[in-house]
Amino acid sequence: MLISTKGRYVTRMLLDIAQNQGDGYVSMKSIAERQGMSKKYLEQFTATLAKAGLLEIRRGNQGGYRLLVDPAAITLADILYLTEDSMHAVACLEHTPNRCDKCGSCLTLPAWEGLDKVVNDYLTSVTLQDMLDQAKTSD
Repeated sequence: MLISTKGRYVTRMLLDIAQNQGDGYVSMKSIAERQGMSKKYLEQFTATLAKAGLLEIRRGNQGGYRLLVDPAAITLADILYLTEDSMHAVACLEHTPNRCDKCGSCLTLPAWEGLDKVVNDYLTSVTLQDMLDQAKTSD
């Protein structure tokens, strides 16, 4: 499993919005400038985040983006499961039930299932707020 640029950038974008939204909206231009990322690249993901109920998009002069969910309720799992093609250690775990014709006799399958569980447990335990709090304590 490898977290893509998309997953990392969307996480950084959401953290930036959480840090800077206050009572208003954060412009994509300001996010892109602070994060050193392409505005056009980031805009590709906003509709997906809005559809998932994480982000509100307001068009126009006073528009921008704001979180619809408290940062303490948004986990890394929420973000990465929206942005990554797969978060599984091996391809045979991407479908339930497992479609692999060897899954009944595969000696390695329990290890890959265990790895998936550890990764999922970790990703669901870390929130945007946790990351923001950690950044404050390391300053």
